Amino acid sequence: MLTGAALRKTGDGWEFASESALEDFIWDNLQQLLGFTPLKRQYAAKGEFCDILALNESKQLVILELKNAEDRYVIQQLTRYYDNLLDERPFTEQIDYSKPVKLIAASPSFHRHNLIDCKYNLLKIDLLRIQVLKDNQQFRLRLQDINTNQTWSIPIPYQELNFSSTTPDIPAAPQLLLDWLGACSGDEQQAILKFREKILSFDERIKEEIEGRNTIRYGKGKSKPVAEICYHRTSHKPVVFLWLPTANSRQKEVIGRLRLWLEGEIVAHVGHVPEGFGKMKLQAEWDAIPREKRPGNLHWSLSHTSFIPVPIPKGYKDVSNSLESLADLALTKWLAKI
Repeated sequence: MLTGAALRKTGDGWEFASESALEDFIWDNLQQLLGFTPLKRQYAAKGEFCDILALNESKQLVILELKNAEDRYVIQQLTRYYDNLLDERPFTEQIDYSKPVKLIAASPSFHRHNLIDCKYNLLKIDLLRIQVLKDNQQFRLRLQDINTNQTWSIPIPYQELNFSSTTPDIPAAPQLLLDWLGACSGDEQQAILKFREKILSFDERIKEEIEGRNTIRYGKGKSKPVAEICYHRTSHKPVVFLWLPTANSRQKEVIGRLRLWLEGEIVAHVGHVPEGFGKMKLQAEWDAIPREKRPGNLHWSLSHTSFIPVPIPKGYKDVSNSLESLADLALTKWLAKI
């Protein structure tokens, strides 16, 4: 199954939202796209990091360097990686080092210096042009060898955004969030964008703050948060967090950071995750893992030590299982603490 990707619209087409998004997509779909077996990504050799190491059917080492924009020094990079890896010779059980190393540079375009460097380089380096194509609302990644014109192509699971704000006073959604939402269904896109509007329109003291490349936080500074939207690199989708009651008995109510598992605009599960994305998995995900690698005590609860999130229909604070209803609850709790 193809994994999704974060894309963004440019003046004359589409591109990956970042170089890391490009690398994520190609790494996850390397076998289907180019027929290579992935070995390691961001492999460190003598202090330099190779984007992707892989194998072809003949056990040749493949070094793949990816660029999301033109880079005149990519040929020199690959030459250094080649020399470093031949010195270190990693993965000797998988790689046949008696065969030549396959070097590939992939980029949306190539500087004329790249072509000159390849012409006089003793190493054979394949140059693949990256294109994101859109046809009838379907997106595809195409790689084309600029010398032989051979092409490789696979679909990109991406849903173009179609959202009109109903609250004119709310600032436009940051591009970072729009980039993340492309891998979501249309229903999830709408739900998350409406969720953002609800949060920001509730109280003028609630601000939207971007932290790094993976977190958008909502609240009154770091000490008074009400929500977060974070990019989950494994699933290539945004994950919503709300500050909600964590206690599941009559003990004193404690407000904590709860992760929400969405199915469109419906919240199917919640789990207390104090930081990061936590260790919780849905029962179906645990079932796909060999039994000997699963925790021994699998049961759902609102404890942060639980390995399974709580299904909403089984009674979370008697609240409707919509994202909007849970946002209302979180905002009410936030206001009571301000």
